[in-house]
Amino acid sequence: MDESLEPLLVIAGPTATGKTAAALELARGLDGELVGADSVQVYRGFDIGSAKPSPEELDGIAHHLIDVIDPDQEIDAADYARRADAAVRDIRARKRLPIVVGGTGLWIRALLRGLVDLPAVDPSIRARLEAQAKRRGAPALHRKLAQVDPMTAAVVHPNDALRIVRALEVYEQTGTALGELRKEHALGEPRFRAIFIVLDMDRAEHGAVIEARARDMIERGWCDEVRALRERWGDDVRPFGSVGYREILMHVADGIPLDETLRAVRKSTRLYAKRQRTWFKGEPGVSWRSEREELRTPKTLERIARDLGL
Repeated sequence: MDESLEPLLVIAGPTATGKTAAALELARGLDGELVGADSVQVYRGFDIGSAKPSPEELDGIAHHLIDVIDPDQEIDAADYARRADAAVRDIRARKRLPIVVGGTGLWIRALLRGLVDLPAVDPSIRARLEAQAKRRGAPALHRKLAQVDPMTAAVVHPNDALRIVRALEVYEQTGTALGELRKEHALGEPRFRAIFIVLDMDRAEHGAVIEARARDMIERGWCDEVRALRERWGDDVRPFGSVGYREILMHVADGIPLDETLRAVRKSTRLYAKRQRTWFKGEPGVSWRSEREELRTPKTLERIARDLGL
């Protein structure tokens, strides 16, 4: 590691693998503070379905970049990286360790290695692709994306029209797949002296955890949360397109039965976790861990502190 760079610990991985709990344990053992890297937890009010940690769970540990924007506001990877940079500087100024935690891979990459320089939006191309998405549906454009940019298609949900349109737009402008451009940039020079840990678990165990967590979220009032958010912000705000919230919104708005909704949440969450695994397998310098408990042992804490020069 380049010892001239500031130290940073990253705890990432697929959804529902215990990232936040692990990061909190590490923060207590290493005098750290958390910096979120979750594209839903940044939104105010989207709490239950994003597994946003409660004040009781945080128990005094500072958690930056949750609850920072309203649902009708936009945030992209570049904006996230600027905000995260500021949080990291603030934490380091107080001689504490920044611990980035979350599963939004592009955001983490943007922070660790910067972003590839992409062409500006072309209004004519954008308008044409958006019209196609409305007329034919986002999944049809996703199939087109899979043909020209399979790397991006593998990590973008078939209903995520915004990201699908942007990827196709970049391909038309440059003749190069967005996935290839980002892959090249992922190998760029690091901006931090980082330890990058990805948590995962056995697939069968993970499926059981996903189902139990979805049931628990519903029991804790997820549907009521969505009703209140919908009443205030309407149906079209971006976080309602995220995994889980999209399905609960259909239950609330269209009367889809709850048992069918739960099955849909489980399925979409498993597919999302698969896309996250694909993304993190392509990241350089990642250390995969399957046991959260091993991260909090004195030996592990000592090794992390030594490697980060703390």
